[in-house]
Amino acid sequence: MRVGLAYFPVDYGIDIRELARAAEERGFESLFLPEHTHIPVSRRTPYPGGGELPKSYSHTHDPFIALSFAAAVTKTLLLGTGVCLIPQRDPIVTAKCVSSLDQLSGGRFIFGIGGGWNVDEMENHGARYETRFKLLRERILAMKALWTQDEASFHGQMVNFDPVWFYPKPAQKPNPPILLGGSSDHTLKRVVEFCNGWIPIASRGGFNPKEAVERLRKAAAAAGRDYSTLSISAFGAPADRAALAEFHDEGIDRAVLWLPDASRDEILKTLDKYAALVK
Repeated sequence: MRVGLAYFPVDYGIDIRELARAAEERGFESLFLPEHTHIPVSRRTPYPGGGELPKSYSHTHDPFIALSFAAAVTKTLLLGTGVCLIPQRDPIVTAKCVSSLDQLSGGRFIFGIGGGWNVDEMENHGARYETRFKLLRERILAMKALWTQDEASFHGQMVNFDPVWFYPKPAQKPNPPILLGGSSDHTLKRVVEFCNGWIPIASRGGFNPKEAVERLRKAAAAAGRDYSTLSISAFGAPADRAALAEFHDEGIDRAVLWLPDASRDEILKTLDKYAALVK
C-alpha cells in the first residue's frame, strides 16, 4: 500500500518546495493539495467538520501553481489535487492546467476532484449547489475529450463547444488518474462511470476499510466495470501502523496522512514521525 501526504498549502506555512523535497526524501509516494479559491465572509455555509472554519481554508495557494513548484524540486513524488473543486473551474482552462503539469512533471500528476460543500463559494463562480455534480460530470467528460481527441468537441446541457485544437496532451495516457471524493452511493456510481478511483474520508467516524472496498466492488459490478481498473485512496488515514496494516490487508491502495496546520519545524517533526510508517 502506498502512503501519501495531504497539506493545506497556506501562505503562512512551510514553503511548498521544502515540504515536497522533505516528503520525497522520507519515502512518501505522493503529496496532495486541496483547493479553495476564497471563503465568503458571510459564512452562510456551516463547516462540515463542525465549529469554526479553520484559518487555513482562506489562505491556500492555488493547487496547480503550488504543485508546479513541488514538481520542479522533486523527481519521483506524485503530485495530486486533493481535491480540485470542478464546479468552480472553467473546464478548458483546468484541462490545460492538468495536461501542462502532467507533461512538465514527467507524468506525475493525480487529478483528485470533488463537487465542493461551500454553497456561497461556488455561487460566486456561477455554480449552483443543486446541480454541482451534473456540472462536474460534464466538465470532466469534456476534459477527457480535450485530452484524447485531435479535434475535440463536447455538447452537453452545461458544457458546450465545437471542435478545437488543444495541446499539450497529458504525459499519462489517456489521462492522469481521476479520483473522486465523497461518501455517498451516488459518489460510487460516478466513480465507476467516469473516474479511475475513489477518495473516501477515513478520518470521519465509522470508516471501515473492508466495507469501503466491498462498496466499490459492488458499484463496479453493477455498472459492468472491471474493479481492477479502480483504486481507493483513503484520506485522513490514521497515523498508526496497525491501522495501516489493516487498510493494506483489506485492499486499500493508498493511505493519505494529513499534515497539521502548524509551523515549519512542527511539520518537519510530524514528517519524521510519519516516515516510520512508510518503512
